[in-house]
Amino acid sequence: MKNRGKKVAIAMSGGVDSSVAAALLKKQGYICIGIFMKFWTEKKTDIENKCCSADAYNDARRVANILGFPLYTLDFQQPFKKTIVDDWLKKHQQGLTPNPCIRCNQFIKFDLLLAKAKVFGCDYLATGHYVRIGNRSPVADYRLLQAKDKQKDQSYFLYTLTQNQLKHLIFPLGNLTKTEVRIIAKELKLPVYQKAESQEICFIPEKTHYPFLKRHLVLKSGPIKNLAGKTLGRHDGLPLYTLGQRQGIKIGGIGPFYVIKLDYKTNTLFVSNNRDDKLLYTKKFKIKEPNWILGRAPNKSEKFGVKIRYQAKTISCNINKNIVTLKTPARAIMPGQSAVFYQNQTVLGGGIISSI
Repeated sequence: MKNRGKKVAIAMSGGVDSSVAAALLKKQGYICIGIFMKFWTEKKTDIENKCCSADAYNDARRVANILGFPLYTLDFQQPFKKTIVDDWLKKHQQGLTPNPCIRCNQFIKFDLLLAKAKVFGCDYLATGHYVRIGNRSPVADYRLLQAKDKQKDQSYFLYTLTQNQLKHLIFPLGNLTKTEVRIIAKELKLPVYQKAESQEICFIPEKTHYPFLKRHLVLKSGPIKNLAGKTLGRHDGLPLYTLGQRQGIKIGGIGPFYVIKLDYKTNTLFVSNNRDDKLLYTKKFKIKEPNWILGRAPNKSEKFGVKIRYQAKTISCNINKNIVTLKTPARAIMPGQSAVFYQNQTVLGGGIISSI
């Protein structure tokens, strides 16, 4: 068996995806160890971080016992709080719309965790992400590819990966659908085969992030106006809103309204009752901190597109000196979001939207 003697660390969260990823690697002959990461949990509530609760740990431990390999716990609470949570709050305070999952993958899972996997003597780190790696060869560049299951594809969150990281990574679920993963888990009698998955931000106890922001940010109420300058109500603090937002705009009886502008100089929230107001659309924006997986940006002759949020449609575009021009305007682009570039099923790279 070609994998015999190769050692892999598997990020175990107690969910069905990481559990099946571990089972597949064990079957393929790898020497496996499980790693359970302990992240930060807000002390002001009694609700644990969804990714690293006691229940999640117990599920991960049961699966590791069934599969016959050890499970280790790594305490990443401090770096997670500083690098993910504090950064997320700081950017919201600045009026940006950051993505904490992308940042967690960049700095925690595929930086700190990968380094720890090497300390354990592992050749590879594996996770339950739905994504594929192409051209696994010592003489060719590694490519990051979308998963077979386009509804579960998580490549958008992994655009920061580099060649040096990709050569040490395995994504066992990339060629499977979520349904197939659950079937495998059931056939292997893994106790998590029916476990529900969480779609929310892991460190936020509530279903929405607004209560969390209210607890941690300095917020100042101000006027809600339409473009004619008429005051329609009061907002609870500009960092609670984003372009295109409908929920949370407290104007009774004459809605719905959509956020079309946030003026931090005057602390004014501008709204429109037109969901497709022209102010919500843009064709050009600038990115910062770009990462190109093959080491270079695409050139003008190449055809490619960009996604500005997870599960969004890919929009044809071009890029020149980090300025992205869209073929068709996109709605509600906000600074702080990540723009991720695709060429067919290949992730070219991405960056953070810095200005519109």
